[in-house]
Amino acid sequence: MTASSTRRTTAAHSRLAAVGAIAVAGALMLTGCGDQTKDTGSSDTAASAPLADKLPQAIRDKGVIKVGSDIAYAPVEFKDSSGKVVGIDPDLAAAMGKQLGVDFQFENGTFDTLITGLRSKRYDIAMSAMTDTKDRQEGIDSDTGKKVGEGVDFVDYFTAGVSIYTKKGDDQGIKTWSDLCGKKIVLQRGTVSEDLAKAESKKCPSGKKIAVEPFDNDQQAQTRLRAGGADAGSSDFPVAAYAVKTSGGGKDFQLVGEQVEAAPYGIAVAKNQTQLRDALKAALDAVIKNGEYEKIMKKWNVTDGSVQEATINGGK
Repeated sequence: MTASSTRRTTAAHSRLAAVGAIAVAGALMLTGCGDQTKDTGSSDTAASAPLADKLPQAIRDKGVIKVGSDIAYAPVEFKDSSGKVVGIDPDLAAAMGKQLGVDFQFENGTFDTLITGLRSKRYDIAMSAMTDTKDRQEGIDSDTGKKVGEGVDFVDYFTAGVSIYTKKGDDQGIKTWSDLCGKKIVLQRGTVSEDLAKAESKKCPSGKKIAVEPFDNDQQAQTRLRAGGADAGSSDFPVAAYAVKTSGGGKDFQLVGEQVEAAPYGIAVAKNQTQLRDALKAALDAVIKNGEYEKIMKKWNVTDGSVQEATINGGK
């Protein structure tokens, strides 16, 4: 999910041509989140993994990296019909685990609490379609502009923007964010979609502000829109495109307008965990180099967001 920080740069390059390809082969169903899930992607021991010695000794001893994630954001991370955690992030984590000789254990939490969980050491990292922004790096609250924490470092691994979608055949005349004035939008709390809606609403004429209804997760927002409780919804482009392709067999929603605010997704790591951060970057670079990264992007039909190398704190 795009992070809860208003980005300081924007990009309006449409990737709408990828919509037809975003759906995953097979009938993967979105289901409710449990309290805790585990990715068992790596059976290699630390002794046999090529990059194991780059990890902090404490994590090598545990053999596990605990991952905070909002596991309700298909196709980035979600549960399939059998309850297994699947998606872009779990697949990348499994591939990185082979390089590092550890398992990445995904633990479910609401998106806007993941950084808090990282600070409290409940998680070792947060990997949840989280946009890397300067505010988040510096621990700045985007609403108040005040510093609320020490911030985090990011290992960037993907690029995505934000999209608007409506009920199919009923776009309400919405093509851009300014067209939302006087209308109601549903979205996930703590995301750039929420920041954009609030910022745009301030520009609207008096009496035509945007009614913003946030939810704990994107599925709840989709349900509200599907039931006719709003005029539009917004989420990251891969997620919006996946919902358009799969919800109701492709009959529920449609994308409107262009994708905006393109920026990197990053794996969040506490500022004082530089060794872990650098180990993750090395593992991701290795996965990109050996071709596993490309295979994962193709599997989920999101190659348009691929990167050529891992980057630390590339967000603006």
